[in-house]
Parts: sequence; structure tokens; C-alpha cells
Amino acid sequence: MPRIEPMPLHALTPKERQRQEHSVQHGGSPADKTASRILAYAQHEHIPDDGDRHYNYPRHLLGGKLLEMLRIRSAQLGGCAPCMEARKVDSVTDDVVVCLIDTSLRGDLTERERRALAFLDLLAGDHHQIGDAVYRGLAEVFTTAEIIELGQTCGSMIGIHRFIHTLDPHGDSKPVIPFDPAQVGVTWNELHGAAVEQQAVKA
Repeated sequence: MPRIEPMPLHALTPKERQRQEHSVQHGGSPADKTASRILAYAQHEHIPDDGDRHYNYPRHLLGGKLLEMLRIRSAQLGGCAPCMEARKVDSVTDDVVVCLIDTSLRGDLTERERRALAFLDLLAGDHHQIGDAVYRGLAEVFTTAEIIELGQTCGSMIGIHRFIHTLDPHGDSKPVIPFDPAQVGVTWNELHGAAVEQQAVKA
């Protein structure tokens, strides 16, 4: 059985059931829908009334301060300099940011903040170490929906920060790929359609 019990089909909203069925029919998810039924805990219909949301996640169940701490810690782990330097929530000061590398240096972090940051570190460094004990610990201070959003958010942040790092946005060497206005917002086939079709015929 999964570490988080999947939502029963009858507990899903009609909209979510329809979305999952559509995904299965079009090959977007396995027929058993187990993972989708776990992720469905976070499919809330309304904007959470928490009063402290990060503007990048306007429908998020987690508060803005925690999201900002996770964002910056993920940037530290991924080596994303622009994201490390940015500050999007006033309560996350440079003093707070410095100690994200070692949360034991701060005595004023909440237990939710400590466990969320530890989860992010594990997910980025060795996700195989995230087992039953980690989820039991998260469940002591987060709802199931919040745990799902924590995981999805951390996963997204880790990926984008590592990607941005590979772009070397502060580099001073000549770009590997120069600017070309014809490349904006198009697919390869849209840009090279006739040539692609000719190559396919020759092959």
C-alpha cells in the first residue's frame, strides 16, 4: 500500500474523476490511477484563505513565508544564483536565508518549517531516504493535502533551479545559442516544416 492512502474514487470531485478518466483514456496516466488519486488531496477548488500566500502560488495551501524559504533553499541546492538573490516575501530576511543551509542555527523556525526544509534537502539530495518515518513526521504538522503540495512544490522548484543553473545566467562568455526572433514560441516543425518533411521522405 502507498505511504499515503489514495483517495477512494467516490471521494473525488466529479471534475477530478473526469480529469483522471480523460488522462487514462489518452495515455496520460496508468489505468489504476493510484498516483493520481494520491495527488488529488491537493486538488482544492478555492483559493486558500491563509493571508500569506506566495504570489507565484496563488492557490497554494502553504503559507508565503514557508514557500519563500523553500524556494531560496532549493535555489541554494541547485546553484541558481538569480533565485538565491531574489527576495519575494518581506519576512524572509537575509538573516533567515543565511541559516537555511543549516536550520539548527536558528532557534525561531517553526516545526513545520524545519520539517519542510529537511524534506526538501532529502528530495534534492537522496530521495531514496524518504521513507515511512519522514511521512509520519510530516503528518504530525501538515495535513495530507499540504504534504502533497509540499512534495509537488519542492519537486518543481528543485528541477527549475537546477535547469536555470545550467543556463549560466550570470556568465560572461558568448552565448551557445544566440538570439533569433524566429525561434520564439514555435516548434521545430513550425520553423523547419518543409525541410523536416523532405528529410523524413529521404530517410
